[in-house]
Amino acid sequence: MSTRGRGRGIRGRGRGRGTGVGSEGSGHMPEMEAPASPVTETGSYDRAGGDGALSQAMLRVLERVAGASTGSVARKSIPERRGANGAEIFRGISGVAPSVAKYWLEVVERIMDDLDCTAEEKLKGAVSLLRDEAYQWWLTVREGTPADRITWDFFKTAFQGKYVGASYLDAQRKAFLNLVQGNKSVAEYEAKFLRLSRYARGIVATDYERCVRFEDGLWDELRVLIAPQRERDFATLVEKAKIAEEVKHSERQNRDKDKGKNKRIFRTSGSTGGFQKRPRLEGPV
Repeated sequence: MSTRGRGRGIRGRGRGRGTGVGSEGSGHMPEMEAPASPVTETGSYDRAGGDGALSQAMLRVLERVAGASTGSVARKSIPERRGANGAEIFRGISGVAPSVAKYWLEVVERIMDDLDCTAEEKLKGAVSLLRDEAYQWWLTVREGTPADRITWDFFKTAFQGKYVGASYLDAQRKAFLNLVQGNKSVAEYEAKFLRLSRYARGIVATDYERCVRFEDGLWDELRVLIAPQRERDFATLVEKAKIAEEVKHSERQNRDKDKGKNKRIFRTSGSTGGFQKRPRLEGPV
């Protein structure tokens, strides 16, 4: 009986040592899981737990890849950077807007660039975020394509052809070519210019080309001030256009104030020293 007691005691101590792995005495620290954060789903908004787990797994793989390439884990944790940029699941549900698909691809590429991923890692990371119809589409594309052609650039081209469409890209390109400031402020014009210029990179590939086209679309009253300076640094050109806009705005305000003063003076003079009818003279002339 005492023998069985000793046996149980030994097994008890063994289990105690097993649960103590990762303690200070063992000298081994357990791998800490990154806290889960919400994942935005593109094309569908039913937040399934499996999707979140898969996304977390993909991000942990990318974190290890980034850590291996730099010798240490990245400066910020992947969940933190994903929270800032937005790692999205793409389902490819029929009828998804081309702009949504385009935005998803841009966000994914931005996250991969932030992690300093190679082209092969970008491809794997993007594919791991595909779900449902989108993933089935990619399986079909991959099966019908030689392995040496399946690259990140190939994926982007195929994805845009499927979910963005040539007609959408052409429409955005034409919108850029026809873009002028119109009733927008310089800041609003700049934002739209930069957004649409992504669809016409062959037209505005350099700072010089960007400056010329941006300048041509400015209001006439701003362009006559900016054009003689022949500024060909885009950031500087935009800043000068904003300053010129402020100057013109101040001038208009001053003119409006002067007009208001003149109207008040006219009303005052009209009420005190205005034209008075002469009395009619009585009697023979």
